[in-house]
Amino acid sequence: MSFERKNIEKMQGYAPGEQTGAANTIKLNTNENPYPPSPQVAEALKSINIAALRRYPSPMADSFREAASRLHNVSAEQIIPTNGGDELLRLILTTYVEQLDTIAFCKPSYSLYPVLAAIQGCRFKEISLNDDWSMPENFIEQLNKSAAKLLILVNPNAPTGALLRADYLAEIAEKFSGLVLIDEAYVDFVDPELNYDSISLINSHDNILILRTLSKAYSLAGLRFGYGIAAKSLIEPMMFKTRDSYNTDHIAQSLATAALDSCEYARENCVRIRQSREQLRADIEALGLTVPTSQSNFILCQVPESIGAEKLYLQLKQRNILVRYFEQDRLRDKLRISIGTDAENAALIAAIKELTQQ
Repeated sequence: MSFERKNIEKMQGYAPGEQTGAANTIKLNTNENPYPPSPQVAEALKSINIAALRRYPSPMADSFREAASRLHNVSAEQIIPTNGGDELLRLILTTYVEQLDTIAFCKPSYSLYPVLAAIQGCRFKEISLNDDWSMPENFIEQLNKSAAKLLILVNPNAPTGALLRADYLAEIAEKFSGLVLIDEAYVDFVDPELNYDSISLINSHDNILILRTLSKAYSLAGLRFGYGIAAKSLIEPMMFKTRDSYNTDHIAQSLATAALDSCEYARENCVRIRQSREQLRADIEALGLTVPTSQSNFILCQVPESIGAEKLYLQLKQRNILVRYFEQDRLRDKLRISIGTDAENAALIAAIKELTQQ
């Protein structure tokens, strides 16, 4: 006899990228930052008073909210700290989406979105991107026709790395009656000359909520700390009704605050990663693989049928190099590769060259 809810019994869970503790593995499959957190984060960890752990942490993570408000030039009341960006996704569904409501997102996109929809007992509408990963011209029309309660857009997109302009996001929010969640997990890797900035949209659109995370640019994937930015009217129901009373712990709050206070360190690493991204993209294309422009800390490369994406993924794995292969429509001939250090990228290129030119 099964005690699962019927929708849980029927669904499939999210499959994260492979994790390994092997020291000799080059891990380019889960979009982690190849560089360590800032020295200020290290100092914050050293200064943790173990005796303080006998008490509950700050329920509102006030120090972090103040740091985030300074960084983004918004009020602390417009910030909600969460246990990773994924908790914010769950909170939004729990707070704003009823069972049988429709959630919309693009295809391809972050594969956790349909899983969360299934957990909540929601319907979901996937709107396919064009062949060049751009948005279809009738996207807003499709969105409104779906009668979705919530639209989730990861920007830059995962796994494609494509970026939507802020004015286009504003147009969507203006013409859509539901909520628009902009998942900006990779926004720190966007080329500065593009002048992308969505934060101002929350002051003119009370249906926009922005997700940020410290997992990528701040090198804190192991900490599990994210936050949302939105109008106070969107933040308050999650903050005071549906959020766990102490959803972020004392150590995480201290380290996350130190990370934002030393954001210049993260920005410098993002510069290095952008430079490495462009070099890696050029090197892979020189080997005959197609790599579209990316604004993230990863690239999505198309592997010729004569080589085979899954075959290349497995061959690289045998050499202790992990990249991401997706058993999904439109992605079976592609590999997503996180940007590593220059040495790791060079080892990847050498391995691909040897494997594809045998």
